[in-house]
Amino acid sequence: MITEHDPLAGLPLDQILQGDCIEVLNALPANSVDLIFADPPYNLQLQQELYRPNMTKVDAVDDTWDKFDSFKDYDDFTRAWLTACQRVLKKTGTIWVIGSYHNIYRVGTILMDLGYWILNDIAWIKTNPTPNFRGVRFTNAHETLLWAQKQKGARYTFNHHAMKGLNDDLQMRSDWDIPLCTGKERLKVNGEKAHTTQKPEALLYRVILSSSNPGDVVLDPFFGTGTTGAVAKKLRRNWIGVERDERYISVAQARIDAVEIEESPDDLYVFPGKRDRPRVPFGSLLENGLLHTGQNLYFGKTGDVAARVMANGKLKYKDMVGSIHQVGKAIRNAPCNGWEHWYYIDDTTGEWVVIDKLREVMIERCKQVKE
Repeated sequence: MITEHDPLAGLPLDQILQGDCIEVLNALPANSVDLIFADPPYNLQLQQELYRPNMTKVDAVDDTWDKFDSFKDYDDFTRAWLTACQRVLKKTGTIWVIGSYHNIYRVGTILMDLGYWILNDIAWIKTNPTPNFRGVRFTNAHETLLWAQKQKGARYTFNHHAMKGLNDDLQMRSDWDIPLCTGKERLKVNGEKAHTTQKPEALLYRVILSSSNPGDVVLDPFFGTGTTGAVAKKLRRNWIGVERDERYISVAQARIDAVEIEESPDDLYVFPGKRDRPRVPFGSLLENGLLHTGQNLYFGKTGDVAARVMANGKLKYKDMVGSIHQVGKAIRNAPCNGWEHWYYIDDTTGEWVVIDKLREVMIERCKQVKE
């Protein structure tokens, strides 16, 4: 139940708001949204109709909402909606903007001018791109997503381990091989595409899973046929869509209403990383008998660099005394997370064990005490 002190109070959650995106965004509470995904007009500037070699017409993007009289008009529009997004984003919030070579460089410049801090650019590699039928350019086989935080240096959500899980336990790269939205996923009305630029759900799945958590508010200012809302609902996020075209709203609402959510534990949607673990002081390993005063710890598994554990939880290395992080930093001459670099030799097995394993033991003991 939402109370007046609840951060979600006053937000039109899980609703499509009809109207101009800038006006609607300016009417929402400031600092209230965790994540924004924006698929704005690309201003493709098409000059002529395009035909395949068999003389069938290509169904290109020629909608009025994608046409602007000049680059200045497009830039003014972009600056206005990005400013409105900036106002509703939380300090810890991030925004994704997708585009092509027609517009993404202009969008990126305005993002930076407004004070957003770009975290990544992602290349969506289309595994089934539309060919360049005239043969006068390379086939345009990718689009670019810019991922930026509202405020440089602020803490933001990035579910690193969730992305590794999607990628066979390898760190996910910034090139994403995902096919265009086709087949049954492509929404149609009377046999025609419901929207010319419908994005695949696989793309939004990665965006939303990587940079938000269950219960967060995900906003899409160019909602179209509701891909963002459908995926957000599946991943147990709250969503807000802004769309001015009644035809798109009708399709999007029906699509989202058809999404069925199975009963399943909330922890299936949460992926805590190392940063989310409880803090464990190194000295608690001594207090609980997991290490002892005078014991050698080794920096790496070679045994070439050793330090001795002091009774106060510090390490003594040559003439230096400091924490596991401070001594490690001095040895590496670079920032160091001591938990991941110091090892001890197990008396029973003779194996090298990283001290982070002992931290896991302490975390588990704390859990058992609380239970």
